[in-house]
Amino acid sequence: MEKRRADLIADEIEELIFGGTFADGDRLDEHALADRFGVSRTPIREALQKLTLSGLVTQIPHRGAFVHQPGPVELMEMFEVMAELEAAAGRLAALRISDAALDDLRRANAECLAAVTAQDTDAYYIKNERFHQIIYAQSGNSFLRGEALRLHRRLRPFRRQQLRLRGRLAQSMAEHEGIVAALESGDAPGTADLLRAHVAVQGEKFHHLMSSLRPAAE
Repeated sequence: MEKRRADLIADEIEELIFGGTFADGDRLDEHALADRFGVSRTPIREALQKLTLSGLVTQIPHRGAFVHQPGPVELMEMFEVMAELEAAAGRLAALRISDAALDDLRRANAECLAAVTAQDTDAYYIKNERFHQIIYAQSGNSFLRGEALRLHRRLRPFRRQQLRLRGRLAQSMAEHEGIVAALESGDAPGTADLLRAHVAVQGEKFHHLMSSLRPAAE
């Protein structure tokens, strides 16, 4: 499905933030952005709202929208919680996933592999989102699914960014294969451990992620 204009603009603003064009605390002026992208203010407002949901932008009443870059402690804490939510969803899904959902998961994974082969990071991320959303749904726990989706949206720009680290696409794909195998065999503890490790940003990987975000914070 083709992306809506507001979604495309949100992605482009995200790139400008990570590229250092807009720094932490900068005000994102709707008029200037509308001129920059050659659109009315409506899709700009929608794009800023989308970025607000991810936490990358903060809306202040009567003042406007401002770039918000979480610090390393806040970002690490969010990834730690996300890893535990994913582990819980995976553990439950291993016990409850349907055959039809397993087929959907395999298809999503095959599309991820096609994106890796094409070295298309953006396409991989879109298919990767679908992969994880199937697992959330198959947990059979609507509250858990809602919380996982909410934090997933907030971490979206940072999860996308880490996929651009050298070798991360292939590594992520290999981790997917293990997760699918664990779900197929109904291995609840194994699925939880694999998903926790898949999402957690630790050690060298976190160092590289923060280094990639540094231009936007300086």
